[in-house]
Amino acid sequence: MSSTKKPSAEAVVPSKELMATLWRNMNLARCFEERVQWLFSKGLVHGTTHLGIGEEATGSGTIAALKPQDYVFGTHRGHGQAIAKGIDVNHMMAEILARSTGVCKGKGGSMHIADPDIHYFGADGILGASAVMCVGTALAIHKRKEQDRISVVFFGDGTSNEGATWEAMNLASIWQLPVLFVCVNNTYGMSTPIADVMRDTDISKRAYPFDMPSKSIDGNNVLEVYKTIAEARAYVSGGNGPMLVVENTYRISGHSKSDGNLYRTKEEIAAWKEKCPIKAFRKYLVENGIFTEVELDAAAQDASDTISAAEAYAKSCPEPSIDDLLSDVYA
Repeated sequence: MSSTKKPSAEAVVPSKELMATLWRNMNLARCFEERVQWLFSKGLVHGTTHLGIGEEATGSGTIAALKPQDYVFGTHRGHGQAIAKGIDVNHMMAEILARSTGVCKGKGGSMHIADPDIHYFGADGILGASAVMCVGTALAIHKRKEQDRISVVFFGDGTSNEGATWEAMNLASIWQLPVLFVCVNNTYGMSTPIADVMRDTDISKRAYPFDMPSKSIDGNNVLEVYKTIAEARAYVSGGNGPMLVVENTYRISGHSKSDGNLYRTKEEIAAWKEKCPIKAFRKYLVENGIFTEVELDAAAQDASDTISAAEAYAKSCPEPSIDDLLSDVYA
């Protein structure tokens, strides 16, 4: 921790119902992204997309510990975050396939999936900008004197080096705003390992100059993510100012669809596949008698069927009309 003010260490015990939700959301995220990857290979998705296969515990565990009224700013690798926040997968898939029923009417694509009605905002094309906007919503919370509401921003290890991120952390600390900074550290900024661009790869230390508490955790352990974020949310919503949580994980998928993985070995990827958060959570749930293999398989199959149905729905929807080209354009 980087401050004398610390979050409560009070135990956070997830219920069986919550663990079922975590299992479902992690599988939905994995199935969604694997389907998008396949659709790309068939030439059915245009533009680009960034997948977070292997990072499912970060989005699912974090958002499960938040409350519906909390603002969440996702990353460009944020499909799992959007699913956990509650965006309908049918409309997410429609957005990916550029259909008029998509969450952004088929105009935003993978990177800009958002739904203000449930307080989820997609990524910004400029790294670090989401942290600045997140501080803006936190300032609004503060000025309106809203109780039990915080603003959360996900960002990657690469974005932790952006000046805008540091400025956002500094301002949130100065004004003691209810911001939870969540760094999803997957060890690579595109194709660059963090050790090549950081003298000290412990990103939690980035909170030190701002007298901000921070914690670095195993981002592949969904229950550790959930418990840590629940404690961090209680701290931030209690009027204590911002906090940083670093969730250390790994993206098994490439940076984007054009990534040939020439910067890392097959052995490295294989080793991380053994640390898969879904495999780890399955092992925990079975060994502790919470769910049976049969129950988990049924839930995983249901998630797969849900994504198949979303694909069918999206393909049945019309493309945006040329008449709507300039709608929603404000400048």
